[in-house]
Amino acid sequence: MSELYNYTVKNSRNEDVQLSKYEGKVLVVVNTASKCGFTGQYEQLQQLYDQYNKQGLEIIAFPCNQFGEQEQGSDEEIHEFCQLNFGLSFPVYSKIEVNGDNENPLYTYLKSQKKGLIGKDIKWNFTKFIIDREGTVVKRFGPQTNPLKMTKDLEKLLG
Repeated sequence: MSELYNYTVKNSRNEDVQLSKYEGKVLVVVNTASKCGFTGQYEQLQQLYDQYNKQGLEIIAFPCNQFGEQEQGSDEEIHEFCQLNFGLSFPVYSKIEVNGDNENPLYTYLKSQKKGLIGKDIKWNFTKFIIDREGTVVKRFGPQTNPLKMTKDLEKLLG
């Protein structure tokens, strides 16, 4: 079993969620923000989710306020924003930090598996990781990559 499935995260209601619940699924893990120039990517992420969820795709979003303070709201406010503006049906978890002393252990793991172009740290909101059905981090995409550009990679993994 992949180390990925040993991690526990908090959902938007501050309840523990074991990532083992996603075992056997293809995952996209993304750090997000509501007031970012890339916030419109929620729409493309939802399109991917709608198209591929029945084939085993799960998308999990982690709001983060570390980049330009673009996610200042509470978990409840963030969840409401995502529902009202984008109709998201994939989970938006509790706000976390993705770099530094208080970074979420899941992100420590993800960054150790796939570095970015300039080192391992997350550079901005909407950095996306693709994880295969065995829990292996197979690809990392920068914030500027439109989620729909990940379609071919996802289709290969979804088989």
